Order: sequence, then structure tokens, then C-alpha cells
Amino acid sequence: MRKPDFDNILAVLANTKPERPTLFEFAINKPQRFFGSHRNVVDEDDPLAVFRALIYVFHRLGYDYVPIPSWETNTLSFPTSGFTQKDTRSLNEGANIFDKKSLRSYPFPDPDAGDYSIFQTLSKELPDGMKFICNGNGGILENAINLVGYENLCIMLFEDENLVQKIFDAIGSRYVRYYEICARIDCIGACISNDDWGFKTQTILSPAMLRKYVFPWQRKIVEVVHKAGKPAILHSCGNLEKVMDDVIDDMKFDAKHSFEDSIVPVEQAYERWGDRIAILGGIDIDYLCSRSPEEIYERSHTMILKTKNRGGYALGSGNSIPEYVPAENYQAMLSAAVED
Repeated sequence: MRKPDFDNILAVLANTKPERPTLFEFAINKPQRFFGSHRNVVDEDDPLAVFRALIYVFHRLGYDYVPIPSWETNTLSFPTSGFTQKDTRSLNEGANIFDKKSLRSYPFPDPDAGDYSIFQTLSKELPDGMKFICNGNGGILENAINLVGYENLCIMLFEDENLVQKIFDAIGSRYVRYYEICARIDCIGACISNDDWGFKTQTILSPAMLRKYVFPWQRKIVEVVHKAGKPAILHSCGNLEKVMDDVIDDMKFDAKHSFEDSIVPVEQAYERWGDRIAILGGIDIDYLCSRSPEEIYERSHTMILKTKNRGGYALGSGNSIPEYVPAENYQAMLSAAVED
């Protein structure tokens, strides 16, 4: 088990060379799978069990930081009416906001009322050299879609642009304040703004609409994170080719995460944008699930060698580690960095 050093991930996020190959992962579902012979290290009845499991696993697996999933904390969330179906649902199911009246009556959360003490509590258990990286409970566009419904939102964009603007402003302003609070916490070393903007072939809303309603708030998020002296990472799924210049030059994110082979393989993304923004992860989830450990190791090791002299890259999955990714395949990816 190698000694963690947060300066390595900081070097990557500054688009420079870390001292050694560096790992990045947005999230690991059910980290208890990787306890090995140490399964009793976390008391499952402990309300902080999921966080302690993440600290233990990220340390044992060779990361220099621990991601704290905000959806497990009592910091900032935008509740909806809920979903009645587990496997599929309507584009508008669970929506709460339909007009000006429902917008006024929706109980928007107060970021300052959130409980951020969890970071200080858990910071006492961080191994030397590690820090937390925080994220959001969904993103600005994601929460707008959840609160309005995707189909409803598309219609509303043409029927009442003023109402749409008020909805995005209500969500975006709260996220700016949330990240302002998080970025000032000493044990948090970087922030992820996670907000999915695309499908496989295009953005969810047109680039022009994203620039009008979403990107101004994302720019402010980056600004408050940078003001606190921390890097800002974008985690966003989908085809973002038409807005990558916005990500880099307008919003000024330090790093981009979430890549898919069927859109732009990470090797190509690194060649296209790696001189302007740090590239994180990118070993496609389908690839991680369907290929052999030997193939996964070879691709991961090749990516480490490809980026070794230029820097600005951390090895990881294209999205996250869900529970259906075979443990031996995930370990094969990790070993390409840890054993280098």
C-alpha cells in the first residue's frame, strides 16, 4: 500500500506531471466489496459507515483523496415528488414545478442550513497525506429536469423563457453558495461539479440554451472554488464536443471527467484537449465489465505511458465503479498505476 500524497492529484488538476502515476474515481458503489480480509473494519450500524468505508477503501487501493458523496449527506438536496417505478419512468414523473405558482410554493433548500460538520468529523480519520474531494447532489441541469420533467422543460423553454430562467436561477444560486461553503473547508482539497449535459450523440439542451441557463452558474461555481484556492473538476456525461471550448475557456474548469468509448475514447480526448485541461479516468465502463483483466491492464498501462511525460492525467473508469463491475477487472486497472 503506497503512501498517499494529495499533491499528486493537485499536480494532475494543474495539468502538470505528478510524482507518480495517479488514480481518480468519481464514486465507488458498495466499497465494502473491496475490504478483502478486513471486512469488519467498518461497523455497518454506524451512521457514518459508508463514509468510513470509502476512506478505508480509497486509502487501501492507492488513491490520494477520498470522494464524499453529497447524496449521502445532509447538506443540499432538491426533493421531488418521487418515482413510482423502479426500472423505467416517464420523462415527467416526480416533477414539482409546472408554473409560477408551483415555483413559489416549492420549498427550495437553504445551503447555509446544511450540516457540513461531517467533513470535520471524518477529517480526523483521514490518513496522512489525503484530503476529501466533494461533489454536488446532482447538478444544476439535472435538478431542473427532475423538478420540472424533461418533456415539460423542453416545452417550457418555448412557452415561458422567463419562468425557465427563474428555475435555473433558484437552483444555480444555491449551488454556488453550496460550493462556496465546501471550498472553504480545510480538509476539502478540490470540488467536483457533477451535472450531466449530454446524450450519446448531442447535448441534452442545445448549446445555446446551455450557455444561457446553465453555464453562467457553472462559471460562478468555478469562480468561488478558485477563490478558495481549490481546483474545480467537471463530471459530466454525454457528448459535449460542441461545448468543450465553453468548459475550458469560458467556465475554466481545471479537469474534465466522464468519457465513453462510443462518444470520444479517452485516448482521443487526451490528444484533443489534454494540453488545455486535465483529463481524468476514461477507461470505459463497458470495457471494464466485458474485457479480460489482461486487456484492461494493457489499455490502462498504455494510457499511463502515453501521459507520463506530459502529465495532466489520472487513471480511472469512464464514469464510476458500480457494483456490477467485476472486482478483478477493477483491480487490473488499478494495478497499472500502483505497480508502475
